[in-house]
Amino acid sequence: MVLNKDELINITGSGFKAGFLVIIGGIITLIIGAIDGYLRPLQCNK
Repeated sequence: MVLNKDELINITGSGFKAGFLVIIGGIITLIIGAIDGYLRPLQCNK
C-alpha cells in the first residue's frame, strides 16, 4: 500500500500521549514521596 502526500500529512502518532502519561506519573510519584518523607521521616543508617 502506497500513501499519497495528503494521507502522509494526516498520520498521527501516540508519542505525545505516552510522554504525557509518563510526566504525570512522575509528578504524582514525586508528590507522594515528598508527603511520605515529611510525615514519616526515616534516619539514614551509616
